[in-house]
Amino acid sequence: MGEPKYPLLSKGGDVTIGGIFAIHSKETLPSFEFKQKPQPLSCSSVNLRDFRLAQIMIFAIEEINKSESLLPNVSIGYQIYDTCGSRLSSMSATMGLMNGPEFAVGETCNGQSSIHSIIGETESSATVILSRTTGPFKIPVISHSASCECLSNRKDYPSFFRTISSDYHQGRALAYIVKHLGWSWVGAVNSDNDYGNYGMAIFLNTAQKEGICVEYSVKFYRTEPEKLKKVVDTIKQSTAKVIVAFVSFIEMGLLIEQLTIQNITGFQIIGVEGWITSKNYITSNSFRVLGGSLGFALRKIYFDGFSEYVTKAFWETAFPCSHIEGNFSQYAVNCRRYQDLLALKNYNEDVPEHRYSSHVYKAVYAVAHSLHNLLKCKEQENCDKSLAIQPQQVVEALKKINFTVKFGDHVWFDRTGATVAHYEVVNWQQDSDKSFQFKPVGYYDASLPPDQRFVLNTENIIWAGGHLEKPSYVCSESCPPGTRKAAQKGRPVCCYDCIPCAEGEISNETDSNNCKPCPEEYWSNPEKNKCVLKAVECLSFTETMGIVLIFFSLFGAGLTVLVAILFYSKKDTPIVKANNSELSFLLLFSLTLCFLCSLTFIGRPTEWSCMLRHTAFGITFVLCISCVLGKTIVVLMAFKATLPGSNVMKWFGPAQQRLSVLAFTLIQVLICVLWLTISPPSPYKNMKYYKEKIILECSLGSTIGFWAVLGYIGLLAVLCFILAFMARTLPDNFNEAKFITFSILIFCAVWITFIPAYVSSPGKFTVAVEIFAILASSFGLLFCIFAPKCYIILFKPGQNTKQHVIGKTSTKTH
Repeated sequence: MGEPKYPLLSKGGDVTIGGIFAIHSKETLPSFEFKQKPQPLSCSSVNLRDFRLAQIMIFAIEEINKSESLLPNVSIGYQIYDTCGSRLSSMSATMGLMNGPEFAVGETCNGQSSIHSIIGETESSATVILSRTTGPFKIPVISHSASCECLSNRKDYPSFFRTISSDYHQGRALAYIVKHLGWSWVGAVNSDNDYGNYGMAIFLNTAQKEGICVEYSVKFYRTEPEKLKKVVDTIKQSTAKVIVAFVSFIEMGLLIEQLTIQNITGFQIIGVEGWITSKNYITSNSFRVLGGSLGFALRKIYFDGFSEYVTKAFWETAFPCSHIEGNFSQYAVNCRRYQDLLALKNYNEDVPEHRYSSHVYKAVYAVAHSLHNLLKCKEQENCDKSLAIQPQQVVEALKKINFTVKFGDHVWFDRTGATVAHYEVVNWQQDSDKSFQFKPVGYYDASLPPDQRFVLNTENIIWAGGHLEKPSYVCSESCPPGTRKAAQKGRPVCCYDCIPCAEGEISNETDSNNCKPCPEEYWSNPEKNKCVLKAVECLSFTETMGIVLIFFSLFGAGLTVLVAILFYSKKDTPIVKANNSELSFLLLFSLTLCFLCSLTFIGRPTEWSCMLRHTAFGITFVLCISCVLGKTIVVLMAFKATLPGSNVMKWFGPAQQRLSVLAFTLIQVLICVLWLTISPPSPYKNMKYYKEKIILECSLGSTIGFWAVLGYIGLLAVLCFILAFMARTLPDNFNEAKFITFSILIFCAVWITFIPAYVSSPGKFTVAVEIFAILASSFGLLFCIFAPKCYIILFKPGQNTKQHVIGKTSTKTH
């Protein structure tokens, strides 16, 4: 049989509450030589925080024992065990609580536990062990600080309760604070235990949903120095300047020590309630590393009389070895294990900073209220002490409690056995007197509506490195409007390049994932953050090109009118009367219309202008070519008529010439009427050629109609050219066929080159090419046919006689 495990602090009572705390943090194992019974484990290094928790437990029990309204005639006893921060001692303490200290050979258990509930442990992993051990015996365990989400499983831990909330809330709140501050590039460190692993899993899951990227996630345990070294190396090599530390109290002390030794500074730490308000860790050396840290802490509650209690009444009434000499209690076999605690007898400066104290206090009162209900205690009446209370009854009673403690907190347990999450957000700051403090800068309250749960006053925060302005911690800076995010290959989504939106696309938001195309009639502005109406382009009357074309059009029309006036004034001269002066005047009239019809191509297209420009062009040019064709036939017929026995001129006299011109023109009119009837030209916004602007043009409607009009003009021109070419060698002092041949040659050359130029010209230049072709061919006809006659009329009037023309003709004929 091994040695019995005695509690560190104890007191008898009608009912007993157990307590398990890591009052010491280091355990030394004895040597195992297997020659004698192993010596008891020795503990060292007082853990002040857990020692205060043991004291507040006793303080609350003494307060209840003095109460006349809560368990008036029932005294509560306690047995508090020290686990020394060791899993081995924790199991030993658990078994000690369940069995009692004395167990003789041959005796049998009566199946009754000596305690009615257990308060503890401090750490989640140890609490898991405690709850799994006591679970089969239905002994209720109420933890003040075990916040692991794993303990919310009622199937595995049916008799577990806690006066702290689950890390489900804290893990999510850590992600919310990072998101709230606009940071997206962080590193993560956690303890390799239930507390750290479950908490970090919740944080990472929430961070992913909130768009926060984690550069690294590393963990270590207090007994793994090599892993701790790797964690520190990872932090040094990382680019993330924010560290989310979901680390237990002891592991955080080891991490701070290494960061301080290696002087690793400039990191913004975000911590958890397990260590963020520990006075032990905030020193002048550690502040260089952790200054400006933010974290979630439990609310600080002040207890009247507790500061005085820890320096006086506790040592006089609850501590078994207050004096070296004297009678020791039966459990104080060796007072040496109490000596390091005696050093704290007159020290109480840390008391106001202990934030778990209220949770232990509430746990004790929760048990007391459960017992009060089970023992049927009533006001002004005593409790029924004859009732035998089983631990399982306490479990059921704890599920139903609902009360308010003296400092105003409402105590009840939800379906997972936890309480509602209430956290303060604290900031590590240094005052002007060089003292350190945990300044509250916000809160998280899960009992409030989702949009009101989290509040953070950033103006009160002093950031890492003593900065007063909030820093930006991102892998890539935000992409401004006009750009989109493009992920960097092999890196998290928070690492991206900002790519300018393509032409015609915009992004009007910061950090846009995609650029949106502008509507069809809109285009992106130079900044690519707004869609603006596309520039509308057409050949206008006011631009340089339009003015030049108008000038030549009017110049050509004016010149043609002058020629007509000249011819009219000389209408009785032989040079004008030769070759049907009526056709000459009709030709000059059609050329004037040809010059003027080019004006319909300039300006903003309308429904009428689109129909007019092509039909007017087609009809006037056919009229013009018909006249030229008539003149060519007249030349041929005139010389054929001089042959003996020929009377061909009677078949192509003036009436027939007029009729031929009319017939040729009516055919074009018919083609145009069919075109306008079936599918007429209409205004069209061309947005295909230029993406950034709209070309206003006339759609052809029926391309067959357009090319039929051009084709018919071309057919007449070719026919005219052939006949004129045949007549070029006829004898005449003034053989007009030669000039017609040359003019038609120019006409055909212009329109043949027009086709590829028309097809390939962009936008308004298409219209300009068409106008140029009209003007060039019109000038070609005007100059080639009429310039030689005008020259003779104006400069060689001596040759403008019938005798001269007839005389020359006779000479050549003979």
